[in-house]
Amino acid sequence: MISSVYANIAGRSYNTGFHVTTPDVFPLYRFLRQSVDARDEYFVLETTSHALAQNRVSLIRYEAAVITNVTHEHLDFHKVYEDYVKSKKILLQKSKIALLNVDDNSFLYLRKLRQKKYYTYGLRNKADYQIDIRKKLNLNLTRFNNYNYLAAYALCKLLGVPEVYIFEAIKTFKLPPGRLEVIAKVPITVIIDFAHTPNAFHHVLGEVKERFLSSGGRMIHVFGAAAKRDAAKRPMMGEESGEYSSLVILTEEDYRDEDPHKIANEIKSGLLKKNFREISDEDFGSKTKTFIVINDRKKAIEKAIQIAQRGDVVITTGKGHEKSLARGNKEYHWDEKKAIMEALSKFSKS
Repeated sequence: MISSVYANIAGRSYNTGFHVTTPDVFPLYRFLRQSVDARDEYFVLETTSHALAQNRVSLIRYEAAVITNVTHEHLDFHKVYEDYVKSKKILLQKSKIALLNVDDNSFLYLRKLRQKKYYTYGLRNKADYQIDIRKKLNLNLTRFNNYNYLAAYALCKLLGVPEVYIFEAIKTFKLPPGRLEVIAKVPITVIIDFAHTPNAFHHVLGEVKERFLSSGGRMIHVFGAAAKRDAAKRPMMGEESGEYSSLVILTEEDYRDEDPHKIANEIKSGLLKKNFREISDEDFGSKTKTFIVINDRKKAIEKAIQIAQRGDVVITTGKGHEKSLARGNKEYHWDEKKAIMEALSKFSKS
């Protein structure tokens, strides 16, 4: 398996590099060779639109492909949403079996691009596979993970895996680090998530508000936006955060060679649409629908923990499992969980 989090080949785990999902050609094919030599039967490859457009996977024959969702992201590279979706066509055309999410907006485009038979899964619209995994197996799943589990179920069925094995695996599966990972529960709840798009904010923050926020509690959201990514999404990220959060701290997230103040200002515009006000550090925390900018991510997390009160939820998004922060042209070591644990210890919250 190769994913955004790590690679697992023949029983050993490997880092794929900073900010990498689908590795470059030579390391990717080395991993595939190791897997073949170990006589693995299946290889799961998270395949990005960049890898497809740049022909990194041109020599790979895919048995099956599944498209989960295609939302506002990577337009720095693809320029327009339609071209982003078209890059997925390459994967669909290369695969013997294609599985599409009938409930995702991208389905209207993808069904036209796939020139061969395809299968569908979904929960709202009529689909080939339409099972509520959460209810069937009595699992405590978020709405978006209910879709992910259904996608895995449907794909395994198409590959001929017996249903008993599929359900057994689903019941024992644990989410990877940095994905809605709860770090603390008492007296405040602290959560890490990798969400870094408007769509991801919508789903993750909505779930957090519904599942973890007690009556009277506030959601304190710490986040930023990466440079050399889709800049057009930044105001939308601000809007989505403003829809669910009470207090927001804008901070760094791999600003690279871009001015972090400029990035924060672009996110701000979305918060202002939701009637948020920017106030001084001294006043922050006393009133809701307010935000501040603290570019240093460690200090931003410390401020969130410091002002949090019993019943509040602090959620940090954008970094999740990643182990570095890109500042200028250098990568600096970063551990989101460690930063939170140190802040909890510093302000006696744990």
